[in-house]
Formats: sequence, C-alpha cells, structure tokens
Amino acid sequence: FWQIIAKYGVSIFYTAPTAIRTFIKWGDSWVKKHDLSSLRLLGSVGEPINPEAWMWYRKVIGGERCPIVDTWWQTETGGIMISPIPGAIATKPGSATFPLPGIAADVVTREGKSVGANQGGLLIVRKPWPGMLRTIYRDPERYKTNYFAQIDGAYFTGDGARRDQDGYLWIMGRVDDVINVSGHRLGTMEIESALVSHITVAEAACIGRPDDMKGQAVVAFVTLEGGRKGDDKLREELRAHVVKEIGALARPDDIRFTEALPKTRSGKIMRRLLRQIASGDQTLGDTTTLEDLSVLSKLRDDEE
Repeated sequence: FWQIIAKYGVSIFYTAPTAIRTFIKWGDSWVKKHDLSSLRLLGSVGEPINPEAWMWYRKVIGGERCPIVDTWWQTETGGIMISPIPGAIATKPGSATFPLPGIAADVVTREGKSVGANQGGLLIVRKPWPGMLRTIYRDPERYKTNYFAQIDGAYFTGDGARRDQDGYLWIMGRVDDVINVSGHRLGTMEIESALVSHITVAEAACIGRPDDMKGQAVVAFVTLEGGRKGDDKLREELRAHVVKEIGALARPDDIRFTEALPKTRSGKIMRRLLRQIASGDQTLGDTTTLEDLSVLSKLRDDEE
C-alpha cells in the first residue's frame, strides 16, 4: 500500500479497520520507508473502528494532517449513509458522526421508539433514499421480512448503535454480535475495543459461547503485536484490563491467543466461524468467502 501511495502520489486512501489493526501489528517501520505526503483524505469502512486504531491511522498514515471519514453504509443502501463531511464536521475517534443530508437515520427500541442519549438501540432509516435496495433477486418476501418487517414503517439495518450527548452516532456492530451475559446485553465491539486498548494487543474478536450458568460466556480471540506469544500471566492481565475499562460483567471467560483471525477477502472478521470453533462445532458451513483456509486449521489445532 505505502509503496503504491508513494509511487503514484495517491491522495485518498480508504480501507477497513481490520486492515489498519494488521498494519499496527506489523509496526510503523514499514510505513516510514515511504513518502505519504500526497495523502489528503483517509477513509474507514466495513465495521466500527476502535479509537486506538483511529488515532494510529491519523498519526502514522495521515501525518496528523488528513481528515478521516469513518463511513457507515451497506451494499443494500447503494452508497454512504452516515459519515463526517471532511473539513465541515468535527470528528470523534470511533464515531461515524452524522447522517449525510437527506438520510433520516435513528436509533430505536424494538418497538420503534427513539432512545435517549448514550442508550443503545437499533439503527434504522425512517425515510426512503435514492440508492436503496428495491428487492432481493427472486426472493421478494425475504426482502420484506429482513428489512421492513422488523421495525414498523422503517428500514432495519441489522446494526446496533447509540447516539451520544452531542448527537454523534456510534455504530456498535451487528445486532447478532451481541453477547447476553446473565441477562445483560454486551456489544462485542465494546469488549474488543477494551482489549485492543491494551499495549500488547493488535486485534481482538469476541463471541458468545453457550453457558449453563450465565446464558452465554465471553470468548476472546486475541492477536498480539509483533508476533508476541501469549501466556497465562498476560491472559489474566487482559481480563483485568477489560474489567477496568468496562466492568466485571464483560470479563472474558476464555482468552485464546492466535496468530491470525478468519476474515473475508474484504477484511471482515468471520465471527460466525469463531462461534462455531468455540462451541466445538466441526461443520463450519460455507467458507467460500474466507481469505485464508489455513487460519481455521490453526485455530482448531489450538482448540485441541
């Protein structure tokens, strides 16, 4: 990436948080070999970006001079829906800020009622927009059920979000990426951000595993910076760090150190596969979008 930017004078760089966290793991030295002064705008897409990765992106890649647009959209929306407008909207690390003009986004309860400041809810769009999906090929009923039958009179995105006291939107990830621990709903993004804020952690993915006592137990798959190896001492240190950052309920029951996480070719972590590995399921279903099949065999070997 950095070689291409320097060679061709690239001015806009747009990538996924997963890729950014991978760059952090590899170290700054690869970046510093190249002149990135042509860059004027940085973008993030694909999943919520944790504040630590945002700050590294701004400092190391953008030289503290390039605005970052943290964009939220879906294939189904036909274009970006929530994003800061560079130079016009003050940014907050980890927030997609505000809907673009004409996009009526809201955060609501299951009943469709808007929630208050800093309360988690479901991300919806209340009014039509020009680029919206019109149907699903040969499956119009699925289109209605998935997107328009969940919240009355609105498009249901499938994502959780919250709006802070300043009106900024914080995307919390897919609703099915919520872990229910002893009756409390925890967003995987919150726990992952807490883990990545530890100096040794490059990347983390959290999932829920069935648990007789608590309903679900928190399992964290963690990749360490610079190829470092994890041990029991670090495992306990990371558990304590999560408790300090979020609270005792979010303490991971199991932390598994791994060299890599299963990802799609576009860089999204395949948490479905991690859930199946953690629960001991040997039939992992469709893996055609997985970038590197060897990651699964390594994770299974660690499990055994």
